[in-house]
Amino acid sequence: MPAPISRRTCLAAAACAVAPWADAADLPPARNLAEEADLARQRRQPLLVLVSLHGCVHCERVRRSELIPRLQAGQAMVQVDMRSAQTLLDWQGRSTTHDELVRRWKVGIAPTLLFFAQSGREVAERMEGAYASDFYGAYLDERLEQSRQRLIAR
Repeated sequence: MPAPISRRTCLAAAACAVAPWADAADLPPARNLAEEADLARQRRQPLLVLVSLHGCVHCERVRRSELIPRLQAGQAMVQVDMRSAQTLLDWQGRSTTHDELVRRWKVGIAPTLLFFAQSGREVAERMEGAYASDFYGAYLDERLEQSRQRLIAR
């Protein structure tokens, strides 16, 4: 006869079923900024880039509560990791690393959200650091709308 299933096991299984993204490791890593920005342009959106740091609890909170649901809803976004030697192609198609881009962009704190046009130009004010969680979504919505308006005006 099989052993009975504990209440804790049932609750854990239910939580995973309710939140299918809960086991997703991360946002997609940036691989080719020009192509990723072109996809965003086709959707008439900015390319949203999260600059993250491995082990950063604030980055994880932002990713889980705000970014992954927006990614699933169709927002174009990628992640660039501080201190990572992972390679990618920059806006001009040159090979670089995540960490080098972070230094070029002069990002000094994680998490930082950047909003880019297809050209690689920032089209909204950066969101640097951890904002109050009650207002983070509202600030993000504001920046996304500002980005879209600037993209339309061009």
